[in-house]
Amino acid sequence: MSKIRSLFTTRLYHANLAELGDPVDAAELENSCMVIADDDEAGQDWCEANGYPGYTSYASLTDLPWRFPIFADLVKSLDAHVAEFAKELAFDLGDKALKLEDIWINILPPGGIHTSHIHPHSVISGTTYVAMPEGASALKLEDPRSAMMMAAPPRIKDAPEELRQFIYVAPAVGDVLLWESWLRHEVPMNMAEEDERISVSFNYNWE
Repeated sequence: MSKIRSLFTTRLYHANLAELGDPVDAAELENSCMVIADDDEAGQDWCEANGYPGYTSYASLTDLPWRFPIFADLVKSLDAHVAEFAKELAFDLGDKALKLEDIWINILPPGGIHTSHIHPHSVISGTTYVAMPEGASALKLEDPRSAMMMAAPPRIKDAPEELRQFIYVAPAVGDVLLWESWLRHEVPMNMAEEDERISVSFNYNWE
């Protein structure tokens, strides 16, 4: 009798931030993101020079948890979620640990996109969602085997999720998504009519 097994699983962690660690004040976090974006002239200049829609602090501010207590609170919760995900991934960390490497703000206006990319030199990456207006784009995840599929035919429309080439995840405010940093992903166009899509992304490395 034939036997089919699923091999080389790609994990996606999806939880509400409040499930682990101390609660994070959602209103304060959103307000802090907006205040930082308004004050961060270096970040604004980088976005303009690089054609980045909206705002990101990725290239300008590297010490958000030190500058703003709300981000220090956020990192405590993220640490707990990342530790839980690491268990699910069966990582053998030895005498080292997964530690926060980068954390940054993303504010995507209506019509804005963030094209397909990975996060090199990190182990776990993720995003927590601060403002998701109606019509705000989901996260699009790509099968990491895509470059090797060569002449494979497309999948049927209602193929099982684990066999699809792309997966769209629509998180809610307060959710956190985690994935291994090699997983290619993108943010499709923000179709909200007026409001901005606000998130905080981060990388953890092994040290």
